[in-house]
Formats: sequence, structure tokens, C-alpha cells
Amino acid sequence: MLTRFIEAAMRLASYKILPDRSYYGEVPGFAGVYANAAALEACRGQLQEVLEDWIVLGLRLGHKLPEVDGIRLDIKADVA
Repeated sequence: MLTRFIEAAMRLASYKILPDRSYYGEVPGFAGVYANAAALEACRGQLQEVLEDWIVLGLRLGHKLPEVDGIRLDIKADVA
């Protein structure tokens, strides 16, 4: 499910070429998930790494993550 969530979020990514000819990418709805690199593929790779770190941190801190293509990532507390 995590892989499907990441793939779905990456499909939302948008990219643009900056005046210095580098590439900027971001995932709308995922605050702070952005990357900048000299080549588009490098930007995509960095963006995915940032997204993965963002997800792990968000889950660890108990944040509610956005739903993407009907996929939700939630941590359920153990019920004793």
C-alpha cells in the first residue's frame, strides 16, 4: 500500500524549468515536498526521496496524511 500511495502522489507532481535552467518539482497538497535539480530525472528522484521522508515523519508524528487516489495511510494504535 505504501508503494501505491507514493506512486499516486508522484503522479500529482508538477515540474517547471527555472530561469537558471534547473528543474523545480513539487507535489501539491503535500506542504514542503519539493525538489530542485539540474536535470528532470534527478529532480524526480529527489522529489520522491523528499516525499518518502515526509511520509515517514508524518506517520511518526501522528499527522493525518492526505488521501491520494482513494489510498489512505494511517497508523492504528494497538488495542489491548
